[in-house]
Parts: sequence; C-alpha cells; structure tokens
Amino acid sequence: MGYGSEKAMSLISQNVGSKNRVKTKKEETDGPAFMEGNEENNEDGRDSELAMSRAKKRRREKEEQLEVDEGKEMKRLENFLFGSLYSPIEFGNDEEEKAHDEVENGSALFFVDRSASTELCVYKEESEVLEKSDVDEEPRQRKPVWVDEEEAKTTIDIAHTNRLRKLRKEDSENLISGREYVARLRAHHAKLNPGTEWARLDLQSRNNGSYDDESSDEENGIVTARGYEVAETFDDVFRTNEDLVVKSRKKLLPGILEYSRLVDANAQEASNGPINSVQFHRNAQLLLAAGLDRRLRFFQIDGKRNTKIQSIFIDDCPIRKASFLPDGSQVIIAGRRKFFYSFDLVNAKVDKIGPLVGREEKSLEFFEVSPDSSTIAFVGNEGYILLVSSKTKELIGTLKMNGTARALAFSGNGQQLLSHGGDGQVYHWDLRTRTCIHKAVDEGCINGTALSASPNGSLFAAGSDGGIVNVYNNELFLGGNRKPIKTIDNLTTKVDFMKFSNDAQILAICSHMKKNSLKLIHLPSYTVFSNWPPGNTTLHFPRCLDFSPGGGFMAVGNAAGKVLLYKLHHYQHA
Repeated sequence: MGYGSEKAMSLISQNVGSKNRVKTKKEETDGPAFMEGNEENNEDGRDSELAMSRAKKRRREKEEQLEVDEGKEMKRLENFLFGSLYSPIEFGNDEEEKAHDEVENGSALFFVDRSASTELCVYKEESEVLEKSDVDEEPRQRKPVWVDEEEAKTTIDIAHTNRLRKLRKEDSENLISGREYVARLRAHHAKLNPGTEWARLDLQSRNNGSYDDESSDEENGIVTARGYEVAETFDDVFRTNEDLVVKSRKKLLPGILEYSRLVDANAQEASNGPINSVQFHRNAQLLLAAGLDRRLRFFQIDGKRNTKIQSIFIDDCPIRKASFLPDGSQVIIAGRRKFFYSFDLVNAKVDKIGPLVGREEKSLEFFEVSPDSSTIAFVGNEGYILLVSSKTKELIGTLKMNGTARALAFSGNGQQLLSHGGDGQVYHWDLRTRTCIHKAVDEGCINGTALSASPNGSLFAAGSDGGIVNVYNNELFLGGNRKPIKTIDNLTTKVDFMKFSNDAQILAICSHMKKNSLKLIHLPSYTVFSNWPPGNTTLHFPRCLDFSPGGGFMAVGNAAGKVLLYKLHHYQHA
C-alpha cells in the first residue's frame, strides 16, 4: 500500500505541474499578442460590421425575391385551377411584348398598351361573367317580355274619332303608328291617374342604395328626399315618356277641354245672394268670393274640402266687385256707393275711403287695379276715368272719354290703360303722361260693355251689347290695323264679363242674362271648346270667373250664390 500511494501522489504532482506549465505558456503567448495588435483590432471591427450589413442586405433581398417567387407561383397555380383571374391571356403584336419586356428591365420609362380593347377570355363562363359585369355597370332598362310586331305596321287615325283627338300633339296631326298610339295612351292614362312615389318598385330598389348617402347628408344639415335624387338623373328622363308627352307648358289643343268638377269652392258657406266677384290670390291657395249679401269670404282651395278661412260683413255696401291688389297685400271692395273699402290682409283691418275729393260719383262699382299695384282706375260719370293711388287712396288724376265709360283694362306692365264705352271706340291711354295715344272704333260695335287684355299685353278682347266679341292684336291695332283677328259670335246676349287665362291660351266670355251662357275660347285657333259648358250640370246664370295662377283651377261664380270649381287637366299646377 505504501508503494501505491506514493505512485498516485507522484502522478498528481506531475499533472499539476503540467497544467501550470500550459497556463504559463498560454499567458506568455497571449499577453504580447494583445498588446501589439490593439490598433489593428479597430480596423478589423469596422470591416466585420460592413461585412455583416452586406450579408443582412443579401439575406433580405433573397427573402423578398423568395416572397415574389412564391406569389407568382401562387397566382400561377390559381390561374391553372380557376382560370385567368389575374392576367387574362392577351393577343398582341411582338412590338408590344418587346416594349413590355423593356419596361420590366427598366430600359423604357413608359409604353402605350393598345391591346386593352382586344382582351379575350379563354373560358366561355369567364366571358359571360365579364359581359354581365359590363351590363351591370350600364343603367338598367326594362325590356318587354313580348313585342307585338303588328304595332309597327298598324296606323291609327286619331283625328277621325272624337275621343282620340285628345291624343294629338298638333292640330294637323292625323295618322300615327301603332306603337306611338300605345305610348300616347299610356301617357294619357298616367296623366289622369298619377301614381304614388312610394309604390314604385324601381324607386324602392334604388332608394335602398341611397340611404347611406342621405344619412351622411343629414349630419351636415342637408337632406334630400328619397327618390328625388334618383329622379334627377339623366337616364330617368328616358325611362318614361310621361313628362315628355304631357307638360303644362305644352300648347293646349282645341276641340275638347279635359276637366273635372270638384267640390264647390264655397261649399262650407254659400252666399245668400248672387256672386259678383271671385279671384285667386297669387299664392293659388286663397280664393275670395263676394256678392250682394255684403259678405267677403276667403277659402283655402285644395279641391277636396276648400276650408273657409274668414268672412267679413260690410254693413252699408252690397258688394259689386272685390279684387286683390296684385302684390296680395290688400283687397279693394266697391259697390253702388260714393265710397269704397280697403281690407288689409296683413293687419286684418277694414278702411272706408271716400267720397273722393272733388268728385260727385254716386257709384264706384266698376274698377280695375294696375299690374304693378300702384293705381286703381274707377269708372266715373260722363266718360270720366278716376285714377286713385293704391297707397294713399287719394285721387291723383282723371281721364276723359268722348262717350260714357263702361269697361277698363290695364295692358302690359300697367303703363297703358284701355277703355271702352258708349261711343263704341277703344281708347289707349298712356298713364305716364295721362294722354290718349290712340283710339279706334271697335268693328261692328255700338255700345261697348266689356274689355279684357292678356297678361302679356299682346292681345285684347272687346265685347258689346250685341253679344259680339272682337279679339285684336294690340300692336297691330295701335299701328292702324282696325281689323280684329277673330270675331266671336257664340253669345246672343250682352257680354258682361271676359277673362284671359294666365298663359293666354283660354278666353272666357259670359253673359248674365242667360243660363249656361259661358263660353271658353281656345287661343290661337279662336274656336269654342265643344264640350263646354258641361251638359250634365247647370252653371245657372254665370256672373264672374277666374283662373288660378298656374291654370289648374277655374272658379265660376253664379247668381245662385255658388262658386263652382273645376280642375283643368292640361295644367299640372294650380
């Protein structure tokens, strides 16, 4: 045992000695190398950093290229499985392919692709999908399920049959094709039976898509009603022919007048005496009715209820005439009295004016108001015409005719006044100088009883006690041509009242002395509407008439105390 332990100790001591020698040798070799290469290590570190950045850049480029290759491979597989989704096959010339390659290589800045219009699809299903998408982008149009080929070959004579004459666009139109006949029938039906917007399926489907736009507009305080923003597009004009065929500004055709009877305008409170005046306010919703029962009534006209708004009782003046000022602020009321009344609509105040200073007239029942609301012209005694200011209600001047004055009418903008009377002559007065600029005999007239001028001042009509109405061109008459354009002899008794419609397409003439003695004349054909007056109802003794500003309503006052209300279908607005 002693020998073994000594041998083990010698081995351990030898091993420890060898380790110490290795360590000492390592320190000897490392120590001098570190001290000598301190400066060289700085340069080696910089080179290593550049090398690492270059390696990272190359690695990043390889990854990007790998992603691109994977994307191309993915698209290639998808195109192989599902068709040309990303790059449909194109057939072009070699120059275009060469230009495309140059762009990929960066040698060309741009090129012009002329093969876009020659895109072709390999698969039939794919072409159908593309065609369907192109059709969806275009405005959707309804196509008929079946078309009658005989319509194009058939011709209809719309002038021969009375009930088809209303389909004409021109007076001289006779034969139309079958398709045109069907289109006009549809338009006529749509005019008489207008549908509601919410019931239209095409508007409902399009309104669903416009809801988001409307909600965004509501946030900005701008709201457009659903359906109207779609109706304003250009293609909607061509979806229907209703507005193209039926239009309020179209010419009114002669022959038959389309109208319907509505609830009487004064149905809620009829007059106890004859109605002498009816007139629409310029807003087309307010109507006045006045008569010998000394009451001035106002009604709100809607054609269904015609609600009564107000009634004013004038104690000492049976009303012969009442008229709005054109500006709508006042109502002038007159009778067979030496004074007249003014009713202020804004303040609801009645003022009594007169007698006029320096005048001895016992009746101021006939008067007219100028279109500019500045002057009121009264018919006076012995051929005098009294001019009164509508603001001060004072006499501002007089005009004198050779005979008695019986009828007045303002022409144009109110600068001229026409008068007619007992000497059978028509006078033209210039109100700026208050002088007569022209006078001429009304052809065939002995005593003039009525006068009316068109709103634009181009025409005027003169009526006499023999029932004759002469229509003149104002410019030609002033130029010396005394021949009337047309002489109307449909009345057999004295002409008491005449009125032009606001668009000068209708002239109404009536006489107080005979039942149903009211005629409507079509202009410019100057023919009487054959279906007026209506045969199934009686107008009684008509005394006055007025058209609403838009022409849609016509009110007729009669001696029975009623105001008959009619709807004229040619006009779209009241």
